[in-house]
Amino acid sequence: MASRGTTETSKLKQNLEEQLDRLMQQLQDLEECREELDADEYEETKKETLEQLSEFNDSLKKIMSGDMTLVDELSGMQLAIQAAISQAFKTPEVIRMFAKKQPRQLRTRLAEMDRDLMVGKLPRDLYTQQKLEILTALRKLGEKVRG
Repeated sequence: MASRGTTETSKLKQNLEEQLDRLMQQLQDLEECREELDADEYEETKKETLEQLSEFNDSLKKIMSGDMTLVDELSGMQLAIQAAISQAFKTPEVIRMFAKKQPRQLRTRLAEMDRDLMVGKLPRDLYTQQKLEILTALRKLGEKVRG
């Protein structure tokens, strides 16, 4: 009897993570295809995705208020969604790694960006913006950072 609800909680968490992944991928795809879309199409699609994130966030709040066993696991997702909505992070890839609490992957991405900057594959302004996002995400995850 001790495992009552454990399977359901696990499945719910998996479904929520998959939904968050889908929305984050949608944002990332949108950014990657930005040049192929006209401004109105881009803005409308981004607005719709952010509305979906907001609705997802509202669902998380309802779940969290009724099921305390999910609070810790869902709070990371909620923080990531709030960051996406407020655009504290502009890079969906960073939002996804933050939501999944993946500091190692964030540090790997930072190293890749350093390399890309050195070989001229990444413009300095984009590098600076994304580095700031990654360092902020690492700090919010409780990691030590050295600017």
